[in-house]
Amino acid sequence: MKLCGLQKTTLLDYPGHVAATIFLGGCNFLCPFCHNSQLIKGDVTPSFSENEMMEFLEKRKGILEGICITGGEPTLNGDLEALIEKIKDLGYLVKLDTNGYRPEVLKGLVSLGLLDYVAMDIKAGKDNYPKASGIAGIRMEKVEESASFLMEKHVPFEFRTTVVKGIHTQKDFDDIGAWLMGPSLFYLQNYVESEDVLCPGYESFTREELEAFLGSLKPFLPNASLRGVEL
Repeated sequence: MKLCGLQKTTLLDYPGHVAATIFLGGCNFLCPFCHNSQLIKGDVTPSFSENEMMEFLEKRKGILEGICITGGEPTLNGDLEALIEKIKDLGYLVKLDTNGYRPEVLKGLVSLGLLDYVAMDIKAGKDNYPKASGIAGIRMEKVEESASFLMEKHVPFEFRTTVVKGIHTQKDFDDIGAWLMGPSLFYLQNYVESEDVLCPGYESFTREELEAFLGSLKPFLPNASLRGVEL
């Protein structure tokens, strides 16, 4: 298990719940705008063990409601199922953040009843995925399989796109709207530059630009909205 970090309390990572966030290392994407780039190879050494983390979660029962498992890409970890089982045994809700590139793992966890919520990153329109994911030979059928599975409503879920000037254009949102058309929750999140970004130098869009992208999505994704965008 590539355990890389623990945020002990968050009101943002698991919608509607007081939660903790577990960060797992390793990723199969190289998104140039990734803000957790130190987790891509999973080389971060945490200051606590898995046993210590579980002891913390045991003590926080009744205060925390859910656990968000993020990364990196959590589905790369072979011990993920066992970890979630331990967390569920403590009575917690579990939310998984994923890029959707391992649909077989996602489906398996859902079929076992181990996930209560899934957030899947939609990196870009289909044609722009190689640039946005950093993977030239990306197999889009894997991403599409995960998205289609979630849209069958086996588990509560959301789609989300981090919007980056220099990566995304209006065409991405035209393509995303046609691809994911329906009642799914969909969030546009603005890119924020930080020292941990894999390839620094990208820029954020203005609120007005984001609202224009949102306006073009609304006819296809009526439940689309902006998230974390300053007024």
